[in-house]
Amino acid sequence: MINPWHRAAGALLLAAATVATGVAPVAPAAAAPAENVPAAPTTTASIKGWARMYFPAPGNDVQVTVDAHGEYSAQSPAFPTRAWGSLRIYHAVDEPGKPQLVNWGELEVDCLTTGGPTATVTGILVRASPGGPWEDLVKRKVRMGVSFYVAGKGKGKGPSRIGLSGATAPGQPPLTKCMAPAADAPLTRGGYVLKDKGPLS
Repeated sequence: MINPWHRAAGALLLAAATVATGVAPVAPAAAAPAENVPAAPTTTASIKGWARMYFPAPGNDVQVTVDAHGEYSAQSPAFPTRAWGSLRIYHAVDEPGKPQLVNWGELEVDCLTTGGPTATVTGILVRASPGGPWEDLVKRKVRMGVSFYVAGKGKGKGPSRIGLSGATAPGQPPLTKCMAPAADAPLTRGGYVLKDKGPLS
C-alpha cells in the first residue's frame, strides 16, 4: 500500500524541481560596437613603356615592352604585397641568306621592385611564339627577370639601360622572384616611365 505521505512528499519535490529548472536564462550583454580601424597605409610603384636594346651580335633586334605595377605596405616596404601587369620580350634574328627568325614571349608580372631610377620586374612566361624555342618554357612555367635603369635628364645621366635574365635550364633552380641581372645594355630607341614608391606615412 502506497503511503499518502510519501506521495505528497514526492509531489512537493517534483514541484520544487520544476520551479528550480524553470528559471529564465539571463540574456547575454550586447557586444560593444566595433571601432572603425583605419586601413594600414600603402603605396604603389609602376614602370611602363617600350624600348629596343643594344645587342652585341649584328642582325639581332631585341625589344622589351612592360606595364608593371606593385603595391607596398609598412610591413613590406621593399617587396610588394601585390604585383600585377605584363612583360613582353621580342627577339628577331636576321642572317644573310636565311629567313628571319622571330621569337617572343609574354609574361605575367609577379614582382616589381623600385628604388630611385632603377626597377626590377619578374614574371611567369604564359605565352610564346608558336613553334618557337620558348614553347617548352611556357609548359615549365619558367620565370624571367628584367632590370631597368631609367636615366634622368641632364648631363652625366647616361643612357637608360636594360638587363635580361633569360631562362634557367631544365633541372636548374628557378629564378627567384624579384631578382634580375644588372641593367647593362643601353637603349637604342624608345624609353620607359618609372614611378617610384611614395611615402608610407
